Amino acid sequence: MGSEGCRIFRTQIPLLKLAIIISRMHECVFERAWENVPFEDDNSCPYQEQNKMEKQKNIVCGADIHKKFIMATILSRDGNKIRRRFGMTLDEILRFKEWVINNNCEAVAIESTGIYWISIYTVLEGSVEVILANAYKIKHTPGRKTDKRDSKWLAELCLNGMIEPSRIFPKDDRELRALTRAREKLVNNSTQMKNRIHKELESACIKISSVLSDIFGVSGMKIINGLLEGKNIDEIIKMITSKRILKKEQELRKAVTNSLDPARILMIRTYLGLIEKIESEIEILNKEIMNRMQKLKEDLEIAMSMTGMGFSSASTILAEIGNYKDFETAEQLASWCGLTPKVSQSADKLVTGSITKQGSKHVRRMLVQVAHAIAKTKNSKLKKFFLHILAKKGKKKAIVALARKVLCILHHLLVNREKYQDAEMLKTKKVKLNWASSPVQMTEQDMINVLVGAGYTVQKMRECV
Repeated sequence: MGSEGCRIFRTQIPLLKLAIIISRMHECVFERAWENVPFEDDNSCPYQEQNKMEKQKNIVCGADIHKKFIMATILSRDGNKIRRRFGMTLDEILRFKEWVINNNCEAVAIESTGIYWISIYTVLEGSVEVILANAYKIKHTPGRKTDKRDSKWLAELCLNGMIEPSRIFPKDDRELRALTRAREKLVNNSTQMKNRIHKELESACIKISSVLSDIFGVSGMKIINGLLEGKNIDEIIKMITSKRILKKEQELRKAVTNSLDPARILMIRTYLGLIEKIESEIEILNKEIMNRMQKLKEDLEIAMSMTGMGFSSASTILAEIGNYKDFETAEQLASWCGLTPKVSQSADKLVTGSITKQGSKHVRRMLVQVAHAIAKTKNSKLKKFFLHILAKKGKKKAIVALARKVLCILHHLLVNREKYQDAEMLKTKKVKLNWASSPVQMTEQDMINVLVGAGYTVQKMRECV
């Protein structure tokens, strides 16, 4: 049997030796072998039946993108290869575009390397097909990595249609997503400043946070401002008007038994000034986001009708998802967001692990925040679902499971154009949105409002005949 030739390949190579050769052949080479070998009885290639690829191309370009340069390789199906290096300035990228078009490239394959691919895509968009590849899914053989090999490898995969393109949002959607992510970073910066204030108070043995749940509320800020002004605890308590806080007067006196030194006063005032500045910038971003969300007004109202979801969370989730019609089922959307468990199956044994965490981390973070908000509600179906998982799997897994359920429900609501309704909730959630105009592009009415607010009188002039 070892000396018997291979029937499919019509060759006299022993089967054992042929098996070794085939195991060493790469997938794309194996595909070409099946294309060039005639089959008996018009049999189709089982490998191609299992791996249905995209339409193959004749001339493509693979570009390995770096911060300072591009290493590009053009491959054609007849075996011709052209390689050239370009810079990452705008003039160099335009030269790269001209070079690709002059060589009649049907597509350009690039990796989603940080943010460096964005400028390439922006220049090539509309002139040639750009295939954005996930670097995780096109890994090459380890130990043989160079810029030239990477660009050639991208071109080979693109030539044989073996790259699964990543989703690229339209320009308007990309800008909206950038705004929501910028708002998220500012919120993180504000939280960081608040944590530093907590640190300075704790290091001065002032335990306000043990008495107040939020030291940056109305009463908490009165206490902090009193400490910054050097007032004693009796004077600070007189400034507080909240009856709920006054009931904790004895606890508050025990918490504030020390004063702040000049260095800490300066630092806390600096942090408070930064927080105020950041919050004003967040308000500007919110107005711009709301202005851009007007085209998605119905989607936003549907999302905000869900329990635990406000404007910030709804706008972020919608901006990160993009066009929900790209996903046929809610399970596909959950998988794209990285909220599905890892699967490992071998010998009829199925093992599921933690969530994949692929896709946008921003949408997962916001969904988890929504899940935490739902967990604090009372008498809701989603709260019951959370408690059911909590009893079996613990809080962390219950929160993640609730986050995925919220996402699946949201997909259903968006597809069917329905608002969320919970029969067990005592009060129906009302969605109120004050649609603000963009702070960047002011309308005529905005300009009039600014002038009236400044004390001017604005009158409409009659047209002269």
